[in-house]
Amino acid sequence: MSDDKICVAAIAGAFGVRGEVRLKSFTAEPEAMADYGPLSTEDGGATYSVTLTRPVKGGFAARLTGVATKEQADDLKGTRLYTDRDALPNLPDDEYYHADLIGLDVFDTGGVKLGAVRAVHDYGAGDMLEVFGPGLKTTVLIPFTNACVPTVDLAGGRVVADPPEGLFPDE
Repeated sequence: MSDDKICVAAIAGAFGVRGEVRLKSFTAEPEAMADYGPLSTEDGGATYSVTLTRPVKGGFAARLTGVATKEQADDLKGTRLYTDRDALPNLPDDEYYHADLIGLDVFDTGGVKLGAVRAVHDYGAGDMLEVFGPGLKTTVLIPFTNACVPTVDLAGGRVVADPPEGLFPDE
């Protein structure tokens, strides 16, 4: 997967019998996924213009160009849809796209490597960085707040974390 593509939605299956799909949005403003131009599959093999028709439980019902039947919509279940990075808006200095954070090395304030960011989750109380690294049997979740993650250096490929005591072994 190229770094210039960002996943903005996934097809959760057919919606109805006339070729509509149910889309799950991965954008901050869920309906904005349709504003980023034609969306393509991960391999770039197919491109779809998206027209949102209505909100539904867990996402939106939408029409995709070239999808006219329930069977065609069913065949796309699980397909992730991507847009060009350039289509996304620029963010303020203290905000980041999840895709930019995944893979960054995580160091403590003393310069010791704690691991790398595997994922970013939001369980309703704010973003959490999922970190896995040396000496860990499972991943660790670090609150993505200024207090726990004072430095994000995208150019340097790292974040500096000051995690709550006891999250990592040998603290």
